[in-house]
Amino acid sequence: MRLYFAIIFIALNSALGLGQEAEFHFLEKTTVKLGDFKEGETAKHKFYFVNSGDAPLLIYAADVSCSCTKTKFTSTPIAPGDTSFFEVTFDTNGKYYWQDREILISSNAKKKEKLRIKLYVIPKEEEGH
Repeated sequence: MRLYFAIIFIALNSALGLGQEAEFHFLEKTTVKLGDFKEGETAKHKFYFVNSGDAPLLIYAADVSCSCTKTKFTSTPIAPGDTSFFEVTFDTNGKYYWQDREILISSNAKKKEKLRIKLYVIPKEEEGH
């Protein structure tokens, strides 16, 4: 009889655990306009977020479409209620005028998140005009 109750207890515990999910809650907009930069400068921005879910958040990757855009983020699990950030840097060398970059985040959260930075790069030959 004890074995029966132990099996039911374990089964219920497992079933309840399956409903737990990690979830991003960004503390600002996920699309930001960074302003104007001279060609050769590096643009940086941090996107802060909270794990508003009830399971640890694991970030696997932050994919970008251009090698001019880099991201930094923690590789350790983010506990429910804890805050962390994505740091995005954009190298303006060889880039001109309006730039629009998207970062696609892969994690164990229910849905994929997208971050986006927008900026204007003033070409070197136009500086001072």
